Amino acid sequence: MQKQIDQFWSLSYQELFKRLDTSQNGLNSSVAASRLSLIGSNMLSSSTKRETLHTLASQFKNSIIILLIFATGLSVFLGNLGDAIIIFIIIFISAILGFLQEKRASNIVQKLLDIVKSTTTVIRDGRDIEIPYDMIVPGDLIFLNAGNRIPADCYIVESKDLFVNEAILTGETYPVEKSVAIIPSETPLNKRTNCIFMGTHIISGIVKALVINTGKNTEMGTIYHHVKSKPPETEFEHGLKKFGLFLIEITILLVSSVFLINVYFDRPVIDSFLFALALAIGLTPQLLPAIVSINLSHGAKIMAQKKVIVKKLNAIEDLGSMNILCSDKTGTLTEGEIKLKFAIDIDGKENEKLLLYGYINSSLETGFVNPIDESLRTHKKFDISKYHKLDEIPYDFNRKCLSILIFDSQKKSNIMITKGAVKNILDKCSYVESCGEKVIDITNVKSKIQRQFEDLSSEGFRIIGLSYRNIKDISTINHNYENDMVFLGFIGFHDPIKSGIIESLQKLKELNVSLKIISGDNMYVTSYVGKMIGLKSDLKILTGTEINKMTTESLTRNVIETDIFAEIEPSQKERIILALKKSGNVVGYLGDGINDAAAIHSADVGISVDKSTDVLKETADIVLLEKNIIVLVDGIIEGRKTFANTMKYIFMATSANFGNMFSMAGASLFLPFLPLLPKQILFTNLMTDFPEMTIATDNVDKETTKVPRHWDLKFIRKFMIVFGLLSTVFDFLTFVFLLYVLNANTDQFRTTWFIESVISASLVVLIIRSKKPLFKSKPGKFLLAVTFIADIFVMMVPFTPIGQILGFVPIPAVFYLSIGSILAMYIISAEIVKWIFYKLINT
Repeated sequence: MQKQIDQFWSLSYQELFKRLDTSQNGLNSSVAASRLSLIGSNMLSSSTKRETLHTLASQFKNSIIILLIFATGLSVFLGNLGDAIIIFIIIFISAILGFLQEKRASNIVQKLLDIVKSTTTVIRDGRDIEIPYDMIVPGDLIFLNAGNRIPADCYIVESKDLFVNEAILTGETYPVEKSVAIIPSETPLNKRTNCIFMGTHIISGIVKALVINTGKNTEMGTIYHHVKSKPPETEFEHGLKKFGLFLIEITILLVSSVFLINVYFDRPVIDSFLFALALAIGLTPQLLPAIVSINLSHGAKIMAQKKVIVKKLNAIEDLGSMNILCSDKTGTLTEGEIKLKFAIDIDGKENEKLLLYGYINSSLETGFVNPIDESLRTHKKFDISKYHKLDEIPYDFNRKCLSILIFDSQKKSNIMITKGAVKNILDKCSYVESCGEKVIDITNVKSKIQRQFEDLSSEGFRIIGLSYRNIKDISTINHNYENDMVFLGFIGFHDPIKSGIIESLQKLKELNVSLKIISGDNMYVTSYVGKMIGLKSDLKILTGTEINKMTTESLTRNVIETDIFAEIEPSQKERIILALKKSGNVVGYLGDGINDAAAIHSADVGISVDKSTDVLKETADIVLLEKNIIVLVDGIIEGRKTFANTMKYIFMATSANFGNMFSMAGASLFLPFLPLLPKQILFTNLMTDFPEMTIATDNVDKETTKVPRHWDLKFIRKFMIVFGLLSTVFDFLTFVFLLYVLNANTDQFRTTWFIESVISASLVVLIIRSKKPLFKSKPGKFLLAVTFIADIFVMMVPFTPIGQILGFVPIPAVFYLSIGSILAMYIISAEIVKWIFYKLINT
């Protein structure tokens, strides 16, 4: 059974049932479980077990750590076994800490993803049940309909009016009709009309299909593993990468200088090398990946409580950095409860035939569930038993219309009824019904119809057009039949402005996020909505037709000043997003229609809603459980808090750590001994990072969340230099005090400075975490508690076996008093320097 079935499209479904040992009653649950265990989950990416091993291995991928392990191994070879074992243990503990935190963060995200996981109906044990896509196995019988993403490579057993978008697989723009058939074995992929493939999605119709191949064995799996690449770098990831390169430059410069100078002073090469590498570890924010993961996963948990599900962790930071939000209007700015208000002909009179034809078209179509069709079906019921559906041309975003071919059993005639965007419908019409059922040439009244459309739209009504055509002796249709039609009239809908939207948009404005409406609707109704929600009176509008005439450079210049993009095609949405990004913005896109997939993928932050199609939910970075701007406002604030707390660790790593390591490097040049042994440096680094694992729970000043935050290496460099040098000044003060006042010996010197280094680094975080004075911005209780516990532990280390192993010794009380005095001066100085620093930066 596990062997793949070659050329399955050339077989009957009965033969495939035999080969896959299944039936119309589906698989037995125990058989399905066995196959899932044997074949693996229906996923393209690695298994959880492999991801776990990859996370563990990644803790040791840092080139400096690899070099340190090599150097430590060399010291073992030269006979220094004790210190080498200690260094190995510290490296291992640090790696395990990072691994556990990243794994915990991964588990949190997985639980959140389960909330919005896509499911499908399968037959198991003769019953219809819902299961997640990743649990589907070969031999399953599944049911799919419009809007569903196809979860595996399948053979069609039953279908009705089935059209599938296969652009992702074949590049074919138009939907492909699929049906039950047996086709030749040599049929190419894009002609296999009896199969549906993983990753494509259903435009219209329903299907019952037999799963043939899953996961990596699918056509999409083959492509995925040939062209597998990392997703585009997010704004946050790009900043993190630049920060890493910045640290590497500083580390190489400092470490190579220290090593060469120590060798110049005839100190042992291996000891000097180990010392230099240990300094490099001290300079490297080794737990940064773990700290980032903790911050992001904590933010994801908080956002989930506010009905915002984060699918991709780094999107939290980008959500906080976002300064432009693009959105459609329906359901986001309006209630999304579309009510039919009128159905009138070109004479402005209510028209029953127009309502009937609209009802027939909406009742018989098999495309996406949408509010317009729902409103047409529920506004007034008609008996349509005498009308029999013959064929359908599903809606697509190029034609912007949908056609149904029916047979009128009383009149014994075929009628094609087409509804859609007024402009597109008018382009297909040569005639119009006027004064009852009188059909006249449309040429002389076309301008009148256009004016009517504009006037109605300007009043805030969403207008569609409806036309028909009598067709003889034809039972199937395609888009070539959509011409020479009779225009019947307008159907108008009203979608009221969402309650509280003006207040929500005001909060967005206060967060310095501007809203841009991108809509497929006409410019008149979109402009009406824009004014009603209080965008501004002199709205700048760009239409799809105008955008088509623009070069990329011209569009990039115009997008910033544009408030509304109207009459937009799906491909243009993506173009608008890319132009906004190119002009230096962090762009979010909120959409819930299948035509939004490309724009959501292109945005820095792709946002969808839980009730949207499978395709959109899987493309999005963030899924809203409630389609409401106010929910997103909460998410933006949380994203900025997460970014702020991540930056607190960065500031600590680039100031206190840099200062301490710079001091150590400088001290090694004039001291007759190494200021700290390599194992002591690593332990210092470990203890310095430990309290920062609670930084995700820290309080964030309200002022910090008011504006989008971005990586600013120039600011980080200035911060590092100023606060790093301040740390170095007090380190050298400690050195002088120890050597010339307290007359400390080598072990006392190292022990005292270890204590001072760790405590100063942990306390300075409480200072630099906010622009405000410490007493005006209270740290989080967990950060405060863990900092206090860590500092107490550090002072006790010299009296423990761990301290003896590391080479620390108990020190007299006067040494602790001296440390306390120096730390008090350091904290006061840090507050003063912070005030001066931000004052100069802001001027």
